Amino acid sequence: MKKSILALSLLVGLSAAASSYAALPETVRIGTDTTYAPFSSKDAKGDFVGFDIDLGNEMCKRMQVKCTWVASDFDALIPSLKAKKIDAIISSLSITDKRQQEIAFSDKLYAADSRLIAAKGSPIQPTLDSLKGKHVGVLQGSTQEAYANETWRSKGVDVVAYANQDLVYSDLAAGRLDA
Repeated sequence: MKKSILALSLLVGLSAAASSYAALPETVRIGTDTTYAPFSSKDAKGDFVGFDIDLGNEMCKRMQVKCTWVASDFDALIPSLKAKKIDAIISSLSITDKRQQEIAFSDKLYAADSRLIAAKGSPIQPTLDSLKGKHVGVLQGSTQEAYANETWRSKGVDVVAYANQDLVYSDLAAGRLDA
């Protein structure tokens, strides 16, 4: 659901700075939202898996440092980085002007369009007329939340923000959300 543009945040900066000024740390703590498969999630054993995890592990391998993965709600990632609870973010984080004022980003790795989903057989369409009076779930802190609040909320759409993507899917499946 998030517009997927991978933010490697400080890992690239750590790597570049190390070659010029100091040694890399032995361990890099990487924050990720584990409710966003196939990019980042946990398997049945509780291990971190997904594209973002594979990418981070490969980067750590090449930098010859140990990766320590830290699960976080999406909207807590940037505050955790700023509070130095984590050293980097790898979590399909869209690059926005507002976020660039707070943290450093790597170059964009990929982009994916956002999609509106609804229950099978639902007549809901991604139009204002179709969404008016409906409950639409979004990931708290996401670009989708910002868009929905700016574009739909004042026009009668009930925009409901959730701490993680799994909660959005759960409420959609249970019928508490329309889309």
